[in-house]
Amino acid sequence: MSGVALRLSGIACARGGRLLFRGVDLALEQGESALLRGPNGIGKSSLMRICAGLLRPIAGTIERRGRIALADERLALDLEEPLAQALGFWARLDGADGHALDGALEAMALGPLVGIPVRMLSTGQRKRAALARVIASGAELWLLDEPGNGLDDASLELLGAAVAAHLARGGIVLAASHQPLPMKSPVVIDLAAYVAEEAA
Repeated sequence: MSGVALRLSGIACARGGRLLFRGVDLALEQGESALLRGPNGIGKSSLMRICAGLLRPIAGTIERRGRIALADERLALDLEEPLAQALGFWARLDGADGHALDGALEAMALGPLVGIPVRMLSTGQRKRAALARVIASGAELWLLDEPGNGLDDASLELLGAAVAAHLARGGIVLAASHQPLPMKSPVVIDLAAYVAEEAA
């Protein structure tokens, strides 16, 4: 994963005519991670969407080197399809082989559920499925928005192991969470420190 990077410089964001934050800087190279913290509504998800290229900042620059995979509150899986087929759709789009999907299912302990329609999965199982989609993608840059929501302790351990393995391969992880996550020594960005006076 040589050359993988995510760099933000002076990023500012406004939503609905309201300035959420400004002046956010971040530089991540291969094997590095960061954690966005802050209360609900402060703009964590907006910053994640800016990093993914789904939302434009009103100021600042962003540089991405490497393919991106985003997991947020949108499941992005066909609810009527069995889990294996729903994940397989995205794996094919991402150019991943069957081994990558099998590995992702194993990483998130989803093997026994591959034949179950997505709509029948519990909240925690759906969250693990969304994480498996990211793992199977082969993307170098993982953007995880509240990845711990709905996960029990055992599933959080799986998440921590998957993140550690990705970083060890030279990937980058940017996570946003209002709760502790099993990430080892991430750069911590408290968005409350970047809230514009107009938004405070």
